[in-house]
Amino acid sequence: MKTDGVPISPALIARLDTLGVDLTRTFRAAGIAWPPLGNAEPSRLRVTTQKYFALWEAIAEVSGDPAIGLRIGAQTAHGQLDIMSLAALHSANFRDALAKLGRYKRLSCPEEVVVDVQGAEVAVAFRWLLADGFIPDLLADAMFASALALARRGSGVQVKPRRVALTRRAANRAMLARHYGCEIVFDAPQDVIVFDASALSLPFVTHNADLLAAVLPRLDAGLAELRSTQSFTDQVDAVIARSMGGERLSVDMLARELGISQRTLQRKLALDGTSYQQLLDRVRNRVARRLLESTDLGAGEIAWFLGFEEVNSFSRAFNQWEGVTPQRWRAQAGLDVRVPAR
Repeated sequence: MKTDGVPISPALIARLDTLGVDLTRTFRAAGIAWPPLGNAEPSRLRVTTQKYFALWEAIAEVSGDPAIGLRIGAQTAHGQLDIMSLAALHSANFRDALAKLGRYKRLSCPEEVVVDVQGAEVAVAFRWLLADGFIPDLLADAMFASALALARRGSGVQVKPRRVALTRRAANRAMLARHYGCEIVFDAPQDVIVFDASALSLPFVTHNADLLAAVLPRLDAGLAELRSTQSFTDQVDAVIARSMGGERLSVDMLARELGISQRTLQRKLALDGTSYQQLLDRVRNRVARRLLESTDLGAGEIAWFLGFEEVNSFSRAFNQWEGVTPQRWRAQAGLDVRVPAR
């Protein structure tokens, strides 16, 4: 079982305070206990993924600023960066920086950074492994603004993405387009920021080999410790989640991804009391509910994204998981598809 603990870092608290967000109201709205005001160095708070999401929803509510996520992600001061972000900023180039984020992000929370190069494009996505539902819009904004700020700050070049795709209904299009300087796509099956693949080779003027030599051994030691406590089922779940995107990950493909034989894969899953199909269904169910809840995507589009060959197959599977069809589930949740304001 994965450990569901996300730190609310002092850096985030300091950033919110700098931006004028009322911390007491925000934490109260999120249902999170606020540390004693007299404590000069409050201990790092850790909460569940859902509580962390609630905090970002509360930031949106209390601040009343639709651009607050962009501001949090884009304007973090050097002294407020965590050790993983420092390692990324001082990498040799943007490719290396993203690789370090992808490698070490899980040390702080159950999140993955996925980098997918397809021809002339590279898509960057942030996936929360224990998310039960959609990622708050504000958090997605902060993550993508942070990735863009990393590329610009590291390279010294005013990098512009090709497009930003968001799993939300259309809102604040002009604001987002001004910040990113590119096309904004709504009702997407996943949150993703897309760059020219050539951006990966941009050398970083902030490269610092001495700093990396000092911090990377600590990060690698922490990663080794994490892997020793992670179950095999957790690893498989993460690989299946990364595969969502129009293709069904077969048992053979999954085994190759993990570097083991199909027989070993099936045996180890059986020892954990589960199977490939059970894990695939669990991930598909989780992703389907998120897309039904946060986008206007039709059942056919969601079925394709989950790797179903036919929409009827998806509808039958969803009915088995939830006891209702995807359309009925969306209607019962008060999320009937509507034509969004563009």
